[in-house]
Amino acid sequence: MHVALITNHRSGSGTETGALERGLAEHGVQAQTFAIEDAGRLAQEAGGRFERVVVAGGDGSLGPAARAAATLGVPFAVVPTGTANDFARALDLPLDRDGALALAAGATPGRLEQIDLACVGDRPWVNAASAGLSVLAAHEAHDLKARLGALAYAVGAARAALTGRPLKITVRADGEEVFAGEAWQVIVGATGAFGGGSQIGGVDHGDGHLDAAVVPAGSRAGLVRRAVGMRLGRLSAQRGVIDLRARRFEIDVPQTTRFNVDGEVCRCEPTIFAIDSAAAVVVPA
Repeated sequence: MHVALITNHRSGSGTETGALERGLAEHGVQAQTFAIEDAGRLAQEAGGRFERVVVAGGDGSLGPAARAAATLGVPFAVVPTGTANDFARALDLPLDRDGALALAAGATPGRLEQIDLACVGDRPWVNAASAGLSVLAAHEAHDLKARLGALAYAVGAARAALTGRPLKITVRADGEEVFAGEAWQVIVGATGAFGGGSQIGGVDHGDGHLDAAVVPAGSRAGLVRRAVGMRLGRLSAQRGVIDLRARRFEIDVPQTTRFNVDGEVCRCEPTIFAIDSAAAVVVPA
């Protein structure tokens, strides 16, 4: 098998190119390596050369790799090397490098599963995009990740709940206004996984739609219940949470608002979150 190996050297340990190439070679797989920044070029120039895309990185690396694979018409496999690895957890992928490489190479039984690939502007993503407390939580967690790992997200969320303020938003689902007011948080999900093990719940990651949960502003004490719901994957089912499904969400926010997109905090312009395409991912059989 000949694969395109996409790596992100900023995504934690385990992304050393030589070690990854040797790990695939042990299973008889020949790899050509590309940096994550070259994922778009790979999709345009490598037609017919590769049977699979293998991406080694954190959640923020997966959207570009999945789009490259979809453009090439081949499946992609994941070697999770980030802190949260929410996509791998959501699809029950191996979290250890050796197990992930074996699955990617076909050395352990696997099958293909269809997932929805979303985009905001020209930025592809696979898990969740959110505004509100989750952005503050990501900021609070950033300096803790090296020491606490995925637990840093829980600590960051707790700090955000104590200091954050509601955000004034308007949400339109497939063109229809569905919410206007203040909210603690709005989350749009493809897999719906975020924050080191949290889930909005009720998401079908291959149904051609995005799911969204709006948490209207209320008491800070009520945020404890919301946090429990996210950790249990039941946020969208809680009373008072607005549960939505659409192919396209437009979210109007104050001009300086940042979003958390697959774990990376960024500005989004325009703030339109939509289905981009579908991709096939290699999962355990």
